[in-house]
Amino acid sequence: MRFVLVALWALQMLGCASWRTDKDAAMTTAPIAETPWAKASLQQVEGKPWQHLPLPGKRATQFEPVLGNGRAAMAVAADASASMVRKEVRVPADALGQLSFSWKVQALIAGADMAARDADDAPVRLVLAFEGDRSRFSAKNAMLSELARALTGEEMPYATLMYVWCNTRAPGTVVLNPRTDRIRKIVVESGPGGLGVWRDYQRDVRADFIRAFGEEPGALVAVGIMTDSDNTGGHVRAWYGPLNLHQNMAAAP
Repeated sequence: MRFVLVALWALQMLGCASWRTDKDAAMTTAPIAETPWAKASLQQVEGKPWQHLPLPGKRATQFEPVLGNGRAAMAVAADASASMVRKEVRVPADALGQLSFSWKVQALIAGADMAARDADDAPVRLVLAFEGDRSRFSAKNAMLSELARALTGEEMPYATLMYVWCNTRAPGTVVLNPRTDRIRKIVVESGPGGLGVWRDYQRDVRADFIRAFGEEPGALVAVGIMTDSDNTGGHVRAWYGPLNLHQNMAAAP
């Protein structure tokens, strides 16, 4: 994924996808926000509807809501492509709780390395964007944020945390984006051992943010899913199950 990700959050294009069963070739188009996967994801979190966000100058990854084994899912197919499905939200830092999600990956991306600029691809990513004090940005990050605002009308997020499936690094490894330290990835699955089956996870968002960035998180402002193979030019297919964020209601005023 090229560094154009800093501008991704600001794009306001609404993509379309279709709802079908895995065995049904007939497709009907509908906005992503109206699909069963979207309606089942982050149900209790206030925010804007789910959107498909293409990347300027990139072939878009295909997102297709499906029903498989009774589970509403979002099927994705990346072919030398990169794009995201995102929901803008507003969850105060003290309300952050457990995030539940699942995915299934058909195969890894040969040659992918999330620490290398020219190989930063992943079969699955769960992407969380946070607010924070941009006065703490380095000169480089401040410049990149201003560039994002000039191009898209929005600054890049103060911090972006990703949960990823890595080819080789051990689960728990924190990987810094090769272009900015304001994007950090936590490996939750590694290698080919879990391919072809659903993998389910529950993560403590606040604890993971502190582990990755060494500071307390700000408010959560967006959640996205992303499968990309634009750097390696590869092909990958994966599925995402619905997302669920358990908010800490005791923290509410």
